[in-house]
Amino acid sequence: MQQPALKLAGVGVSRDGRAILDGVDWAVQADERWVVLGANGSGKSTLVQIAALALHPSRGEVDVLGERLGRTDVRSLRRRIGYAAAALADSLRPSITAVDVVITAKHAALEPWWHQYTDGDRADALDRLGRLGMASFAVRPFGTLSSGERQRVLTARTLMGEVGIVLLDEPNAGLDLGGREWLVQGLDQLAGDPSTPPMVLVTHHVEEIPPSFTHGLLLREGRVLAMGELATVVTGEHLSDAYGISLRVRREDGRFSAAALR
Repeated sequence: MQQPALKLAGVGVSRDGRAILDGVDWAVQADERWVVLGANGSGKSTLVQIAALALHPSRGEVDVLGERLGRTDVRSLRRRIGYAAAALADSLRPSITAVDVVITAKHAALEPWWHQYTDGDRADALDRLGRLGMASFAVRPFGTLSSGERQRVLTARTLMGEVGIVLLDEPNAGLDLGGREWLVQGLDQLAGDPSTPPMVLVTHHVEEIPPSFTHGLLLREGRVLAMGELATVVTGEHLSDAYGISLRVRREDGRFSAAALR
């Protein structure tokens, strides 16, 4: 059996004597697309930061793309992890072009002048933009793009290079309805492409889960409440338990929705 792209065993994170994550066991296989759900403070972003090798756990074992955290050069391994979070957009120079945002991911950089890039690299970056419907925006300054367009560029960036897993931390945050739906559509197309690496999407809202995603991980107060195939995790019972309110969950045309019971 092929080894998982990501495996966590007994992972925990403590800060100031409080457990942010506790006893998390989780594996992401090569053909899976996961969504991570949970209330504010449940540990979602902390979990994905560990998977991205941006945070070291207080305890437990973390294996990413066959390498054990603590026994490998994380600087090299990070180049094989496509990771996007809100803080990344704030770190980018407004005048940098969309294609340069993508191409610099090859070396996990934020500026194009720190490394040399070939015509092949540029073609690869344009291809990644094209997969998100952003090829025509390649030479546009990043700072002139809408929030939805920026998120599509950042998602394209996660695919640059020899990426083995894609991690997206709340890419829909701050988007209006149109921007959200445009991004969900793009993520759905990526998830449905067998050549796309395994994906992990962190979100607050079940409405943002692309139809092609396959698995779900639901956190409550740093612990796993439910985990497995998406339909068995995103249920009214589980979400009510996670969010502390009675919820009804529906699924239509592959899309979930949730509302409080009256």
